[in-house]
Amino acid sequence: MVTGSSRGLGWAIAQALAGAGALVVLNARGVDALAPRRDALVGAGLKAETMAFDAGDPAAATAAVAAIASRFGRLDILVNNAAGSVRKPALELTDEDWSRTIEASLTSGFRLARAAGRIMTRARYGRIVFTSSINSMVVRPGMVGYATAKTGMLGLVRSLAVEFAADGVTVNAIAPGYFPTEGNAATRRSDPGFEARIATRTPMGRWGRPEELGPACLYLCSRASSFTTGTVLTVDGGLTVAIGSEPT
Repeated sequence: MVTGSSRGLGWAIAQALAGAGALVVLNARGVDALAPRRDALVGAGLKAETMAFDAGDPAAATAAVAAIASRFGRLDILVNNAAGSVRKPALELTDEDWSRTIEASLTSGFRLARAAGRIMTRARYGRIVFTSSINSMVVRPGMVGYATAKTGMLGLVRSLAVEFAADGVTVNAIAPGYFPTEGNAATRRSDPGFEARIATRTPMGRWGRPEELGPACLYLCSRASSFTTGTVLTVDGGLTVAIGSEPT
């Protein structure tokens, strides 16, 4: 199951997994957004189903994991990709804004991982991957809740990795850099120079392409990563390791 997979990076991850032979359960809040994605995968001869629910709804999320286990008898892979954010300066951020962001971008992922972990540890096999962000390492103004949630996610990944390791379940994260998605479209529209500034800050001199993220996640979801757990795979064109501001 890939949460938040009707668009953006979640869709890219779902395509990579389906292309590698997985039966992918696509998730988003509404079924209308999911149906075309399922049809695209099935039309290409791949395996996909849909499960519409809000990943931040405790009862719905827990029930979804149970439904997958009941129907298929297993859940091999969980990609916690769904997230949410309120972009405001810290001094304007309300308690409600803060709680909503932490719930959407951190707590909901823990809840799903806990439910999936109960199934995977009994089966003595599983792959759990969280979509973190380079905003757990570098930030821009107005992202205090999101950056905090994504940083906390890394502690969650390490903790779950240690607890689940003996039962054959790995827990890792990917940390994407800047990719053009629906989530950052508003910023790109409102600030015409934003894309160029990020590209200049990135050693590769460009933004990432969504299809470049899927294979990284695929590795962490595969049997090839059997001795990799508690780690973060950064996919950012070198942005977070660069000191200078000019592309090389």
